Amino acid sequence: MASDIEIAQSIELKPIVNISEHIGLDPDHLELYGKYKAKLPLTLIDDKKVKKCNLILVSALSPTPAGEGKTTMSIGLTQGLNRIGKKTIVVLREPSLGPVFGIKGGAAGGGWSQVLPMEDINLHFTGDFSAIEKAHNLLAALIDNNIQSKTRSLNIDPRTILWKRVLDMNDRALRDVTIGLGGTGNGIPRQSGFDITAASEIMAILCLSNNLKDLKTRLGNIFIGFTKDRKPVYARELNAQGAMTALLKDAIKPNLVQTIEGNGAIIHGGPFANIAQGTNSVIATKMGMSLADYVVTEAGFGADLGAEKFLDIKCQSAGLAPKAVVLVATIRALKYHGGVALSDLQKASPSAVKKGLVNLEKHIENIKQFNIQPVVAINKFTTDTPAEINAIKQRCKKLGVQAVVANVWAKGGKGAEDLAKAVAEVVDKSRKKFKPIYQWKWPVQKKIETIAKKIYGADGVEYSAKAKAALRRIDKLGLNGLPICMAKTQKSLSDNPKLIGRPKGFTITVREIEIAAGAGFIIPITGNMMRMPGLPSVPSAEKIDIDDDGNITGLF
Repeated sequence: MASDIEIAQSIELKPIVNISEHIGLDPDHLELYGKYKAKLPLTLIDDKKVKKCNLILVSALSPTPAGEGKTTMSIGLTQGLNRIGKKTIVVLREPSLGPVFGIKGGAAGGGWSQVLPMEDINLHFTGDFSAIEKAHNLLAALIDNNIQSKTRSLNIDPRTILWKRVLDMNDRALRDVTIGLGGTGNGIPRQSGFDITAASEIMAILCLSNNLKDLKTRLGNIFIGFTKDRKPVYARELNAQGAMTALLKDAIKPNLVQTIEGNGAIIHGGPFANIAQGTNSVIATKMGMSLADYVVTEAGFGADLGAEKFLDIKCQSAGLAPKAVVLVATIRALKYHGGVALSDLQKASPSAVKKGLVNLEKHIENIKQFNIQPVVAINKFTTDTPAEINAIKQRCKKLGVQAVVANVWAKGGKGAEDLAKAVAEVVDKSRKKFKPIYQWKWPVQKKIETIAKKIYGADGVEYSAKAKAALRRIDKLGLNGLPICMAKTQKSLSDNPKLIGRPKGFTITVREIEIAAGAGFIIPITGNMMRMPGLPSVPSAEKIDIDDDGNITGLF
């Protein structure tokens, strides 16, 4: 069986100017990055067309550690919709090098449902992550320079600084570091650390900004810490926002590439969904909606994370309203939530599937709470049995939801035609008005508890002393009206990764709360959330190679 990269390299790519013509876009609008990639100018966004376009979100049940194929399904569904005559573009996030070189892999899809050129997309691509990294670290340098200054000091208290540095790599040795060592000429010694670039607030800001002006304002609103007399300090007080925006002048533009079947694909931004909003940029989504009749996009991890944030934060911020949500389910994930060990997921077990369906049921309930009709996409694997598939279909039928098998890895768009027809039918019948599960104007605790109870199924929320102090700080800073971006494990509906299936009788514990004033949301942190992952014992990087002609191998 051919690997993803072997399949991708067997395809003769179409020049990106041909792809632009196929979606009705004048090639003169493209800012070319070689023959097969291009940046799209923000002037192409047409708000009238955005309002008419049909937006489809792809999410999933709570995943196994390997992921359940949302990106592959998003690409396959896009190809399927185009096959049945619907002008469709897929809009995705960019991969982070940390997972690429680590264990989880890239984010360019798989098999016959990929975006190309997959090697470029999974590696440096058009340099967006690098620009975000540089803008983030510029602010870090300006903060330490101000602390060192004897003439222009803002009197920042080093102990209160919240801004770390970032690197787009899994490197556990950088999680906690001491900087400023080596004498008075090297700065003021203090504890700090590195986060992975996808966890940067700059990434979240870029993905929620509407244009350069909005981007600059948000960058200036970044909360840094406090002065020694307890006054808040923002990035604008360091005059940082202008230079940071200049570094991001090209990164703010979405990237146009193609699917294996020659459909348009827009890729932009890459925040993680367990610690940030987990969706591509507002600009990219609106760009796709300006160029197509249907747009398929995905949100990270399960519907309790990426989808909830997409609907409560991104859609509220950008004025978007999805017509349908596709919930990706795999037999292996359902068996996992039915109590089967990871090592035994390949073994047939309809009883375990039935037991694990409680997890999928909760995600279906959650989507319906937003007044959106979900469609379940069964991402087919060769080990799936008819009895296991039938168990899903029967349960979904009782819940009033269509469940459709989609073999997008092996068959591409052809394997998604039935799913495409089911999704198009839901879109056509969509009459309910999308509604978020909370209003931004509500008190912070009410918003947190609404998510915990309605989405996770918790009995309530407990706050540590540190979290309670943060709530008082948020109130003092006048930031109560910001939406909530929960930081929570993706492995469970609860904040305990060991509680699989559909946990009940649990309480969510908020141990601390961070303020992302630039991005425009508040981050309650539950459990031990990792912002700088480490490499596994056998990293994927060890399998990647390149020959004398520049051909890359081992990249999935």
